[in-house]
Amino acid sequence: MLRKAIVVTSVVLLMTGAVSAQMPKPGVTLKNDTPSRTKEQQEYDKAIDREYKSKLKEIPDAGKRDPWGDIRPTPPTTAKNKQQ
Repeated sequence: MLRKAIVVTSVVLLMTGAVSAQMPKPGVTLKNDTPSRTKEQQEYDKAIDREYKSKLKEIPDAGKRDPWGDIRPTPPTTAKNKQQ
């Protein structure tokens, strides 16, 4: 009987911790209270995005190169002839 009480108590305590982790802290509102960004900040963000997109275009196509090509052995050409 005591063992069941200990198990039930520990389960309730664990569930309470999980539930309290989902609740907001006291004094914190749920709505977004961040101030709107200024024009200068928006321009900076756009410049960063343009730079990021230009760098993405410089990355070579991943489908054209085989990173394991140096390690993987080449398939023998005689195996194709034997199958035919």
